[in-house]
Amino acid sequence: MPEIELRNVSKSYGGVTVIEDLSLSMEKGEFVVLVGPSGCGKSTLLRMIAGLEPISGGEITIGGKVVNNMPAKERDLAMVFQSYALYPHMKVADNMSFALRLAGISKAERDKRVAEAAAILGLEKLLDRLPKELSGGQRQRVAMGRAIVRNPRAFLFDEPLSNLDAKLRVRMRGEIKALHQRLGKTTIYVTHDQTEAMTMADTIVVLNGGKIEQAGAPLDLYNDPNNLFVAGFIGSPEMNLLEVTTLGPDVSSVALAGGEKLPIPRPLSLPAGMPVVYGIRPQHIGLNAGGVAAEALVVEPTGEAQEVRARIGGTEISVVIRDAELLSPGQKIGLGIDPSKVLLFDKASGERLDR
Repeated sequence: MPEIELRNVSKSYGGVTVIEDLSLSMEKGEFVVLVGPSGCGKSTLLRMIAGLEPISGGEITIGGKVVNNMPAKERDLAMVFQSYALYPHMKVADNMSFALRLAGISKAERDKRVAEAAAILGLEKLLDRLPKELSGGQRQRVAMGRAIVRNPRAFLFDEPLSNLDAKLRVRMRGEIKALHQRLGKTTIYVTHDQTEAMTMADTIVVLNGGKIEQAGAPLDLYNDPNNLFVAGFIGSPEMNLLEVTTLGPDVSSVALAGGEKLPIPRPLSLPAGMPVVYGIRPQHIGLNAGGVAAEALVVEPTGEAQEVRARIGGTEISVVIRDAELLSPGQKIGLGIDPSKVLLFDKASGERLDR
């Protein structure tokens, strides 16, 4: 039985539908990441699960029980918000135990749970401080500690790291993943950052326009996207999506607008001249003197590699090159494309063609 299940859930505001006939199951102990662009409905979906937004249609079950009309406080879920939402006049320990005090939990039990959560999150020396005396990362850990002490059925995170700097985000996402592994609780995590999704999730759910485009394990979505939207959204740097035309049903290449030929995994039964979108990740292109002729336009060294913006004829393409001398803008290069990594999409529908 799923721990949390959405059955044909919809949400409308007046005549505007933001979630449409959405179904999703989350198993006990699973780390599920809802990812998508701003306005795709991921935070709305999380708030409906939490009971902070009523649903317009369908059912939500938690532990097998329909909770459509159950108040948020009775759903046994703990939510961590984008803003830390700490009481500025309360010390860390009091912020963490406040919900337990409202629930009538004894002081001895409250102190025990706070101490346990503080030990998990490294907050032992900060319990007597006020929020204004903490860094952003420390405040976010306090918000997480406030959720942990409740010992809920599941944790809900709504873009909890978006207010932190890049270095701290990397550290905190590792702490959240380690926390999940330690506690084994079902976790639903909302983000617009696909790198967070790839590194943290057991299951990624890609949302677009209130609908699920694809759900699955991170590497499944990375290597085998269903459509153009998922292919372009998952992966960093993002996948190259180039407009090409087919050369016939028995030809193992396609052509760019200028006639330059690019390899495909195998000949496809497609008529010559059909418009197709050619997908290849920058990491799957290397230097090859006998490969596709190109010119380096912009070179960005990252330390471990160099990210290169190159031009093939009149088409620009991104390449990640490792173990090679630093290129120079304007340098003529040859690019080797691994045909086994190429994905082809119908330009009109966006669906995969090479399956």
